Amino acid sequence: MQELTLITPTFLFSAVSLILLAYTNRFLSYAQLVRTLKDKYMEDRSKVTHAQIQNLRERLRLTRNMQIFGVASLLLCAVTMFLIYINLQFASTIIFGIALVLFIISLALSVWELLLSTKALKIHLSDMDK
Repeated sequence: MQELTLITPTFLFSAVSLILLAYTNRFLSYAQLVRTLKDKYMEDRSKVTHAQIQNLRERLRLTRNMQIFGVASLLLCAVTMFLIYINLQFASTIIFGIALVLFIISLALSVWELLLSTKALKIHLSDMDK
């Protein structure tokens, strides 16, 4: 196994930072959608609106978890860099591996959330089928 250098975790560091920015933008748009759907549901308690709210709850949960795993990955990248700096190569390799796994989990949750987002659009369009 090759030694990690300070450069290696910085690649993941920058990738995770960009992903977290995308997750934050997604979360902010969901916050606005929650407000809109709540007002709509209070006026008209339709099945379509209720289904959208249920879908949105699941998407918010996934987005929260995506952010948690992404932040944990980012934190472990910083720990990896510190461990490399103080010459603890074996520990840095293990921590960096865990950071990679957390990042992979975050991306997998993002795919799951994307599938739910597509389902939400289908729910939104379902009332046009009638």
